[in-house]
Amino acid sequence: MTSPAVCSVLHILDGNMKKLLSRDWRGDISPACIDRFVARVWQTLCLQDTPITPTWLGEIVVRPLSTPNSASAEPYATVQDAESESELKPVMYDSDAEVSYVYITHNNLYLLAITKSNCNAAALLTFLHRLVDIFRHYFKTLEEESIRDNFVIIYELLDEVMDNGYPQFTEAKILSEFITVGAHQLIAPKAPMAVTNAVSWRSEGIRYQKNEVFLDVVESLNIVVNAAGQVVNSETFGALRLRAYLSGMPECKLGLNDKIMLHAQNRSTKGKSVELDDIKFHQCVRLARFENDRTISFIPPDGHFDLMNYRISTANVKPLIWIEASVNRPSRSRVEYVVKVRTHFKSRLQATGVEIKLPVSSDATSPEVNTGLGSVAYVPEQEAMLWKIKSVQGGKEIMMRAKFSLPSVSALEDDGPVQKKPPITCKFEIPYYTVSGVQVRYLKVLERSGYQALPWVRYITKSGNYEFRLDHGY
Repeated sequence: MTSPAVCSVLHILDGNMKKLLSRDWRGDISPACIDRFVARVWQTLCLQDTPITPTWLGEIVVRPLSTPNSASAEPYATVQDAESESELKPVMYDSDAEVSYVYITHNNLYLLAITKSNCNAAALLTFLHRLVDIFRHYFKTLEEESIRDNFVIIYELLDEVMDNGYPQFTEAKILSEFITVGAHQLIAPKAPMAVTNAVSWRSEGIRYQKNEVFLDVVESLNIVVNAAGQVVNSETFGALRLRAYLSGMPECKLGLNDKIMLHAQNRSTKGKSVELDDIKFHQCVRLARFENDRTISFIPPDGHFDLMNYRISTANVKPLIWIEASVNRPSRSRVEYVVKVRTHFKSRLQATGVEIKLPVSSDATSPEVNTGLGSVAYVPEQEAMLWKIKSVQGGKEIMMRAKFSLPSVSALEDDGPVQKKPPITCKFEIPYYTVSGVQVRYLKVLERSGYQALPWVRYITKSGNYEFRLDHGY
């Protein structure tokens, strides 16, 4: 059985994969392991016995296997150009040294954890990401310079967040109450109750003159439509984002129109109920209570946080904004685009910030554009037209026509492969609406002092990966 996350040693490396800082908690890892990790990364990026283009890994140069003085050596490429970078895995096992490497990258830095036990890799990756969040909370931006300038405070933080290789406490807001930049003072500050309290994400003694809680239900709609007009992918990712400005230790209860919850409580609702998939909660939520009666009960952290994330399949939901585009080639030197946009939501709603990106030929010039709404700009460096609409009501249909000249004579289709074009993409935001139908039935705030809190709820649907494949016809 996999043990809890155990980190024997933590290394922070710069872009050249040189060690900036390390902390050894258990003393069971050889110092040579860090060199073995660097060598393994090099080996992954290089194909043995095959000459390759020199490649950057951060700032470390992986040179070609051909002779160094080869006259045919090509200029260095970025790591994004290296196809073999995808071979790098965040968890690697070294059978010779009998250790596991778990690492993440951030701003050209490598945070590497090495363990000798059969650790929980997912928990260790989560710990590394939380460590990045803590450093960003203290230093605003986490980069090589901020590491070099804050060795003392980093070592103090590492002593608090890890004990003998076991993660202990990773709440940045609470850590900042007793570990500060001036932590070298002779009088040691007293640790807040939240460190030893069961509610580690919230401090005691918080007071506000006006107690309020703001809940945003934000949904991101992903749609992919092929050139034949068929929806090949449709799903919605949602998040319940809270801003809590509440005094004391409030107990909050949240109810949604969750189909399973309504069935468990033998309740019916006049509106629509939804079935939530892939739910992920903030650590403040009482999971046992949720598993029992599907009630979301929690003591909120102070300030901003994501209470819950979820995913819903919306395969049966018609795309909110439907785009049809046709390409006509009246002659070898002319091309015409006709784009039709229809909004499939209620007329009382409005989509704001609509931006449609239509790819065009790389050699297109002299655009002639006619549109019934919004503005269209030709962006040659992106090989696209950007159609921007400030707002459009539901149930509307608008059209845009564009004509371009093609000064260069392109080859016929049978003279070579057809150049692939990116899809049409669309960005938009619809306030006061959720595509999945998720609704907040109630949000209660209970605190022993008995104050009245004002809950505010807002719904927003926005585009995610929203694509329409286009058949250019040439």
